[in-house]
Amino acid sequence: MPGTLTDDLEIIEAGHGGGTDIPAGGDDDGEGSGSGLPRIPERAYFTVVQLALAGIVMFFMALTSSFLVRKGLGNDWISFALPRILWVNTLVLLASSGTIQIALREIREGAAASFRQWWAITTALGVLFLVGQLLAWRQLTAQGVFLITNPSSSFFYLLTALHGLHLAGGILALVYVRFRPWRRSRIRQSTAAHMAAIYWHFMDGLWLFLLALLYLGR
Repeated sequence: MPGTLTDDLEIIEAGHGGGTDIPAGGDDDGEGSGSGLPRIPERAYFTVVQLALAGIVMFFMALTSSFLVRKGLGNDWISFALPRILWVNTLVLLASSGTIQIALREIREGAAASFRQWWAITTALGVLFLVGQLLAWRQLTAQGVFLITNPSSSFFYLLTALHGLHLAGGILALVYVRFRPWRRSRIRQSTAAHMAAIYWHFMDGLWLFLLALLYLGR
């Protein structure tokens, strides 16, 4: 399964790269500063993120193809009503995309306290989304729709679980960006925040795609 953004960040942290040395000292907003090691070019981090997202796209496209092929194989595909809470969860996730953009704006302007506040709100909304997904599963089980009830329900649980797992990786990345000591890091906090935001927006878009697939493919 494709790795999470946190794993990619750790891999890059352990590597070597070019660039200029970082001067000693640090900014008040917690930006990376002097570690005595050459700074890794920012484009290297973004390349890793792009490769990770490409792998996730291929993974979910394979699942989508399996979904469509299995649906067309026979008459045993039984439609069921999607839990209404999914629409609430979608609004929560879309709101988190807005809050993370505000957080990015704040860190670019050097407003560290405001950045931390909006970043925390984004993290909380991500956790709330995952809780909502668990509630959606509970609503389905209350209707007698389980993982092995039908191929359609199996794909629902599979796709939502895998998306939730990848989103949980995004939440870990948000926590990493917020609490990692950045003063002696080879990457600025603002750069790490930008990469985490790219991953987060991607998870939002992926969810919209999966929701449309599950709704239209019932």
